[in-house]
Amino acid sequence: MLKAQARPVHLYMEANPNPNSLKFVANFMLVDEGVSFDFPDAESAGNSQLAKELFNFAAVQRVFIASNFVTVTKSEEVEWPEIQNIIRDHIKQYLESGHKAVQVSYDKDPLFDENDSEIVKKIKGILDEYIRPAVEQDGGAIVFHSFTDGVVKVLLQGSCSGCPSSTITLKAGIQNLLTRMLPEVKEVQAEGI
Repeated sequence: MLKAQARPVHLYMEANPNPNSLKFVANFMLVDEGVSFDFPDAESAGNSQLAKELFNFAAVQRVFIASNFVTVTKSEEVEWPEIQNIIRDHIKQYLESGHKAVQVSYDKDPLFDENDSEIVKKIKGILDEYIRPAVEQDGGAIVFHSFTDGVVKVLLQGSCSGCPSSTITLKAGIQNLLTRMLPEVKEVQAEGI
């Protein structure tokens, strides 16, 4: 009888602009490309056993999972050298066991809705093509929320939430790009920060 072999998991850590967040990058995809899951607290982690387990560490304040990485945000009272290896080892063991990072499936693409207006489709397309890859590099995500009267509202997730440089990224990067590419867009605002 053949035994199921554990998946070889390689994790490395990356710092990002948010000093309280650390990105743990795996050697394979954890969730579908372009989809992200933000868990701002333990109560929100219902569909991720991994996030639930990470919240058992007292220092963990937020967990974010996207493509091939997990971003963990810690409390300010703890320094990363005190906990980073413990968290990395826990994520590695969890993934080696073959469990999914998030237990969810989709019938359709969660990023795009056929009922979106043409301008909303264009905004989402620009966010997906130009912004998402850059923001994921820093361990976070910026997700479309709404578009009304020239104002695009986005949600900041992962390391972007609470990051000191997120306002600069929002205004100097995203707003400049969207207003340059789409004259209908006048401003970009973050929701829920």
